[in-house]
Amino acid sequence: MERTLYASAARTATPTAVTVRTGRYRGIKLFINVSALAATPSVVPKIEMVDSLSGAVSAALLTGAAITATGVTVLTVYPGVTVAANVSAADVLPDAIRVTMTHGDADSITYSVAAHLIP
Repeated sequence: MERTLYASAARTATPTAVTVRTGRYRGIKLFINVSALAATPSVVPKIEMVDSLSGAVSAALLTGAAITATGVTVLTVYPGVTVAANVSAADVLPDAIRVTMTHGDADSITYSVAAHLIP
């Protein structure tokens, strides 16, 4: 299953986090495509676990490195994947996750974020 979490747009502040119901999918590839920037922006992607019963958000499954340049960044969470700091985590997805794109400053950065859920 593929889903656009954040459509391509210029942003200067942290947008509202997006909660994704993962159902029976075991993993995710998160594609972040930065197409333009002004000055020295920084955005940090994070995939967090959500307790689907209470709505409580727990520790991050994966926090990416700060993105400061144009290009595509891919984050992966999947059981058995080779672990790489700020890039991949070997874990199974819970029934729901939350994706947050935290901005480091008010400089404009244009990006989109797509989730590709993996069975």
